[in-house]
Parts: sequence; C-alpha cells; structure tokens
Amino acid sequence: MSSKPLYVMLCSGEHEKIQLAAMVASVAAVSDRPVEVFVTMNAVLAFERGKSPAERYQGGHFHEMFKTQNVPDAIELFGQGKMLGEMKMWACSMVLDLKHWDCDKHLTEDLFDGPMGLAKFLADAESGELITI
Repeated sequence: MSSKPLYVMLCSGEHEKIQLAAMVASVAAVSDRPVEVFVTMNAVLAFERGKSPAERYQGGHFHEMFKTQNVPDAIELFGQGKMLGEMKMWACSMVLDLKHWDCDKHLTEDLFDGPMGLAKFLADAESGELITI
C-alpha cells in the first residue's frame, strides 16, 4: 500500500520553522512518501537566490544553536529530499507577483518546480495529508 502524499504549507520565515519543514519534507520524501511543499508569505524570502545562511535565516529560540552546532542547512535538506525522493516545491504565485520575482531568476537555483496558487495547492492537498508550518 502506498502512502498518502504529504503536503507542507510553509508560511513562516522563522529559522526553526523552515528547518522543521525541511526535516519533515526530506525525511518523508526519502521514506518513499510523495511530498509537495508550498512556500508562501515570509518563508519565500528565505529562498531568495544569492543569500548566505546568515542572511537567509532569522529568529526562533534555536536559531543561534543551529548555526553553532552545524545543523544541516534547511535549503540543503530540501535539495536532498528532491534528489533522493519524490518531492516537489512550489512558490506562492501571489507572493512572487507582489515582489515582482520570477521563480527561475530570484529563488534558490534548482529547488522550485515553479509558481503555484493557493487554491490549486489546497485542491491537490485533498488527496493527502496537509500540515502548515
């Protein structure tokens, strides 16, 4: 029996929430569970192309510990999930429009499968389990 797809809506720009989303999504993907991640609101800002980890991540109780304890970078975890499992990542089309950004030019290289609207993501998520972080 195959697993229901996991849908992750990432809307927080807080470091530990992005980290949690990356861990959940990548572990599920490498465990043969289809995963789709919808990145929206402040979370999109962490995926701006060219940002260093110091510029990318903000706040949260564990933020400093993540940096000093060599916790794997969330962006790398998302990339590993895509490489080793069945994972797709979508950027919120409304946020991209507001920022005048293009997925292929302004967001982390080779990570996003394209833009998507919230209504489409929620319709797709009806076939699986949805978590919001």
